[in-house]
Amino acid sequence: MVKNQNGDRRFLWLTVGVICGMCLSYFWPHEPAYAVATDRDGDRFAITTVPTRSGNAEGVFVLDFLTGRLQGAVLNSRTGKFTYAYFRNLAADFGVDPTAKPHYVIVSGTVSLPAQGRAQFAEGGLYVGEMSSGKVICYAFSFVFNNAPAAPQQLIPVDQFQFRQAQ
Repeated sequence: MVKNQNGDRRFLWLTVGVICGMCLSYFWPHEPAYAVATDRDGDRFAITTVPTRSGNAEGVFVLDFLTGRLQGAVLNSRTGKFTYAYFRNLAADFGVDPTAKPHYVIVSGTVSLPAQGRAQFAEGGLYVGEMSSGKVICYAFSFVFNNAPAAPQQLIPVDQFQFRQAQ
Protein backbone atom coordinates (compact mmCIF):
# COMPACT_ATOMS: atom_id res chain seq x y z
CA MET A 1 0.00 0.00 0.00
CA VAL A 2 1.46 3.40 -1.07
CA LYS A 3 0.92 6.38 1.18
CA ASN A 4 0.04 9.79 -0.29
CA GLN A 5 2.91 12.00 0.91
CA ASN A 6 1.59 15.11 -0.87
CA GLY A 7 -1.64 14.94 1.10
CA ASP A 8 0.31 14.57 4.38
CA ARG A 9 2.51 17.57 3.54
CA ARG A 10 -0.48 19.72 2.67
CA PHE A 11 -2.15 18.89 5.96
CA LEU A 12 1.09 19.63 7.84
CA TRP A 13 1.51 23.05 6.14
CA LEU A 14 -2.15 23.88 6.69
CA THR A 15 -1.80 23.07 10.39
CA VAL A 16 1.42 25.10 10.70
CA GLY A 17 -0.24 28.06 8.93
CA VAL A 18 -3.29 28.01 11.19
CA ILE A 19 -1.12 27.85 14.34
CA CYS A 20 1.14 30.69 13.13
CA GLY A 21 -1.92 32.80 12.26
CA MET A 22 -3.43 32.25 15.69
CA CYS A 23 -0.14 33.17 17.41
CA LEU A 24 0.21 36.30 15.27
CA SER A 25 -3.37 37.43 15.99
CA TYR A 26 -2.84 36.90 19.74
CA PHE A 27 0.27 39.11 19.89
CA TRP A 28 -0.87 41.75 17.37
CA PRO A 29 -1.93 45.02 19.06
CA HIS A 30 -5.68 45.16 19.51
CA GLU A 31 -7.55 48.30 18.53
CA PRO A 32 -11.03 48.96 19.88
CA ALA A 33 -13.82 49.53 17.39
CA TYR A 34 -15.88 52.69 17.79
CA ALA A 35 -19.18 53.38 16.12
CA VAL A 36 -21.03 56.65 15.94
CA ALA A 37 -24.24 57.29 14.10
CA THR A 38 -25.96 60.26 12.53
CA ASP A 39 -29.47 60.41 11.09
CA ARG A 40 -31.85 63.15 10.03
CA ASP A 41 -35.52 63.66 9.37
CA GLY A 42 -35.58 65.78 6.23
CA ASP A 43 -35.54 69.44 7.21
CA ARG A 44 -36.82 69.13 10.79
CA PHE A 45 -34.06 67.64 12.95
CA ALA A 46 -30.90 65.52 13.05
CA ILE A 47 -29.58 63.19 15.75
CA THR A 48 -26.02 61.99 16.30
CA THR A 49 -24.00 60.08 18.90
CA VAL A 50 -20.65 61.20 20.32
CA PRO A 51 -18.07 59.18 22.27
CA THR A 52 -17.49 60.45 25.83
CA ARG A 53 -14.75 58.38 27.46
CA SER A 54 -13.63 54.83 26.91
CA GLY A 55 -15.94 52.46 28.78
CA ASN A 56 -18.74 55.01 29.21
CA ALA A 57 -21.93 55.51 27.27
CA GLU A 58 -21.96 57.80 24.27
CA GLY A 59 -23.66 61.16 24.28
CA VAL A 60 -26.69 61.69 22.04
CA PHE A 61 -27.38 65.10 20.51
CA VAL A 62 -30.44 66.41 18.67
CA LEU A 63 -30.30 69.45 16.39
CA ASP A 64 -33.69 71.11 15.86
CA PHE A 65 -33.49 72.79 12.44
CA LEU A 66 -36.58 74.92 13.10
CA THR A 67 -35.27 76.60 16.28
CA GLY A 68 -31.52 76.25 15.70
CA ARG A 69 -31.15 74.67 19.14
CA LEU A 70 -28.72 71.80 19.77
CA GLN A 71 -29.45 69.68 22.85
CA GLY A 72 -27.85 66.52 24.14
CA ALA A 73 -27.47 64.15 27.04
CA VAL A 74 -25.24 61.32 28.23
CA LEU A 75 -26.67 58.15 29.67
CA ASN A 76 -24.98 57.18 32.92
CA SER A 77 -23.79 53.59 32.44
CA ARG A 78 -24.09 52.84 36.17
CA THR A 79 -27.57 54.22 36.87
CA GLY A 80 -29.20 53.88 33.45
CA LYS A 81 -30.39 57.51 33.63
CA PHE A 82 -29.49 60.61 31.66
CA THR A 83 -27.38 62.53 34.20
CA TYR A 84 -25.67 65.04 31.91
CA ALA A 85 -27.41 67.60 29.70
CA TYR A 86 -25.95 69.99 27.13
CA PHE A 87 -27.38 72.77 24.95
CA ARG A 88 -26.41 75.51 22.50
CA ASN A 89 -28.22 78.13 20.41
CA LEU A 90 -26.68 77.55 16.99
CA ALA A 91 -28.73 80.24 15.27
CA ALA A 92 -26.87 82.84 17.33
CA ASP A 93 -23.46 81.20 16.72
CA PHE A 94 -23.96 81.12 12.95
CA GLY A 95 -25.65 84.52 12.80
CA VAL A 96 -28.66 83.06 11.00
CA ASP A 97 -31.39 85.53 10.03
CA PRO A 98 -34.51 84.60 12.08
CA THR A 99 -36.71 84.99 8.97
CA ALA A 100 -34.46 82.75 6.82
CA LYS A 101 -34.58 78.97 6.67
CA PRO A 102 -31.18 77.66 7.81
CA HIS A 103 -29.64 74.50 6.32
CA TYR A 104 -27.67 72.63 8.99
CA VAL A 105 -25.60 69.46 8.84
CA ILE A 106 -24.09 67.70 11.86
CA VAL A 107 -21.55 64.91 12.39
CA SER A 108 -19.48 63.78 15.34
CA GLY A 109 -15.80 62.98 15.52
CA THR A 110 -12.85 62.50 17.82
CA VAL A 111 -11.36 65.71 19.24
CA SER A 112 -9.31 64.64 22.33
CA LEU A 113 -8.83 68.14 23.74
CA PRO A 114 -6.61 68.72 26.80
CA ALA A 115 -8.26 69.60 30.11
CA GLN A 116 -8.72 73.30 30.86
CA GLY A 117 -8.65 73.89 34.60
CA ARG A 118 -11.22 71.58 36.18
CA ALA A 119 -12.97 70.95 32.85
CA GLN A 120 -12.14 67.60 31.28
CA PHE A 121 -13.49 67.23 27.79
CA ALA A 122 -15.15 64.21 26.24
CA GLU A 123 -13.15 62.33 23.61
CA GLY A 124 -15.66 63.29 20.92
CA GLY A 125 -16.99 66.53 19.58
CA LEU A 126 -19.66 67.84 17.24
CA TYR A 127 -19.07 69.45 13.86
CA VAL A 128 -21.96 71.59 12.68
CA GLY A 129 -22.11 73.29 9.30
CA GLU A 130 -24.64 75.82 8.06
CA MET A 131 -25.05 76.64 4.37
CA SER A 132 -26.17 80.31 4.34
CA SER A 133 -23.39 81.43 6.72
CA GLY A 134 -20.82 79.16 5.05
CA LYS A 135 -19.34 78.16 8.42
CA VAL A 136 -18.40 74.94 10.17
CA ILE A 137 -18.05 75.13 13.96
CA CYS A 138 -16.59 72.44 16.21
CA TYR A 139 -18.25 72.06 19.64
CA ALA A 140 -16.86 70.22 22.66
CA PHE A 141 -18.39 69.39 26.02
CA SER A 142 -16.93 68.69 29.43
CA PHE A 143 -17.47 65.24 30.82
CA VAL A 144 -16.46 63.88 34.20
CA PHE A 145 -18.11 60.62 35.22
CA ASN A 146 -20.37 61.20 38.21
CA ASN A 147 -23.48 59.38 39.47
CA ALA A 148 -25.26 62.57 40.58
CA PRO A 149 -27.24 64.49 37.96
CA ALA A 150 -25.42 67.61 36.78
CA ALA A 151 -26.93 70.97 35.81
CA PRO A 152 -27.29 71.51 32.04
CA GLN A 153 -24.12 72.94 30.47
CA GLN A 154 -23.54 74.95 27.32
CA LEU A 155 -21.61 73.29 24.55
CA ILE A 156 -18.26 75.01 24.03
CA PRO A 157 -17.31 76.27 20.56
CA VAL A 158 -13.72 75.16 19.92
CA ASP A 159 -13.02 76.71 16.53
CA GLN A 160 -14.61 77.44 13.20
CA PHE A 161 -13.73 77.86 9.54
CA GLN A 162 -15.39 79.39 6.52
CA PHE A 163 -16.01 76.86 3.74
CA ARG A 164 -17.84 79.26 1.45
CA GLN A 165 -18.81 82.91 1.18
CA ALA A 166 -21.83 83.82 3.31
CA GLN A 167 -25.01 84.50 1.32
